[in-house]
Amino acid sequence: MPKPKLDLVHCFVPASAPRPANTLLLLHGGDEDEQTPIPLGQSLAPGAALLSPRGPVLEGDKPRFYRRHADRSGDVGDLKAHTHALADFVRAAAATYDLDPARIVVVGFSNGANLAVSLLWLRPETVAAAVLFRPIMPLELERRPDLRGMPVLVAAGTRDRVVAPEEPARLARALAAAGADVVTHWQDAEHPIGPEEISVAREWLLRSRLRRH
Repeated sequence: MPKPKLDLVHCFVPASAPRPANTLLLLHGGDEDEQTPIPLGQSLAPGAALLSPRGPVLEGDKPRFYRRHADRSGDVGDLKAHTHALADFVRAAAATYDLDPARIVVVGFSNGANLAVSLLWLRPETVAAAVLFRPIMPLELERRPDLRGMPVLVAAGTRDRVVAPEEPARLARALAAAGADVVTHWQDAEHPIGPEEISVAREWLLRSRLRRH
């Protein structure tokens, strides 16, 4: 049977840990590309497989995961379309690279974190846990998903000038209302991810029990 087509440009690093190994689905920020989060993934989960797609939308010459309007607000219709496309890509990648679909953890930063949130809302079966660095609530829920047993780490910066503090707080409440096991970590930091947060996220991943689908 032919392998499914992988429609997104991406970087893949095979697992070096013995099976069953986790896979980190790495979703980069708005001024980054698929290579940028690889060191982050290696720090968060040494030995895990790493799957890092490039955002398919260009804003200037920078790849993003969904379009924005002129006022810089997200295009919700475009976000939803790219969310479903990402879920289909992950399913195809799992078949192509022989990944365990029940051991995929999404790790997103900024624009990538927002896509990860949309993935939890619209296609939660795609992942077993989520690490969200500097997320917002990118879309309002028409129907609350069932996220019972889903571990989610929301990592926010107290001095972030890009994401207002009420955004990750509101998101954490919505995730908890959907049944997710949410931990919110506030760091004395601006928008970039610092080494202390990486350590916190690594320890959280080691302690977390992945959701069973």
